[in-house]
Amino acid sequence: MSEQVMHLVEKTSLKAEVPKFDIGDTVDVHVEILEGDKKRIQIFNGVVIARSGSGTREMFTVRRMVQGEGVERKFPLHSPRVAAVEVKRSAIVRRAKLYFLRERAGKAMRLKERRVERVVEATAKPKRRRGKKGKAAAAAAGQ
Repeated sequence: MSEQVMHLVEKTSLKAEVPKFDIGDTVDVHVEILEGDKKRIQIFNGVVIARSGSGTREMFTVRRMVQGEGVERKFPLHSPRVAAVEVKRSAIVRRAKLYFLRERAGKAMRLKERRVERVVEATAKPKRRRGKKGKAAAAAAGQ
């Protein structure tokens, strides 16, 4: 009974549209910053190294390098302070948590990029490729 009540209470504070991103994605997190009476949006970009929790308590951790020093920040996914999460690139990863990136620096931190397949139009013809023999045969046929 109490679990159902908690679920109903939490349902009101969930975001309608949750951005789709995975571990290893490079993201820009747009965060609302309050300075006195002014509000502004600050962008924190980095690699998502962890996701945890569920429902309103779902969090994600973003890591980036600033002047050679690693900076990590945890964001609540359904927080009103998180204005947007924009995926810049995706990476191929084989772990649920990328904590091993904490010990790495520079080029060792790079992750292999995941290529997104684009839909090719059905009317477009594929290019014909000729091998070495094909070029020689085409040249001989043309003479």
